[in-house]
Amino acid sequence: MSKLRDMLFTSAHADRAKALLTLELLEKNPAGIGDHSTEDFYKNAEEALAMLADADDKLEAIDKYMIKKQVI
Repeated sequence: MSKLRDMLFTSAHADRAKALLTLELLEKNPAGIGDHSTEDFYKNAEEALAMLADADDKLEAIDKYMIKKQVI
């Protein structure tokens, strides 16, 4: 794996993990939002979902366009 592909792959996986953790926390511990309004809760959930979709898209593009040892 090239260093560039490795960096991009790792970054997208980290974003995916953050998004999944955020969604899990929002789902299992909604009281943890403290003084936040329901609107904040929905906004956080939408942002986490967008981050997850973006990370999955990035991972798919890396697999599709970046050959293991060569960047196209």
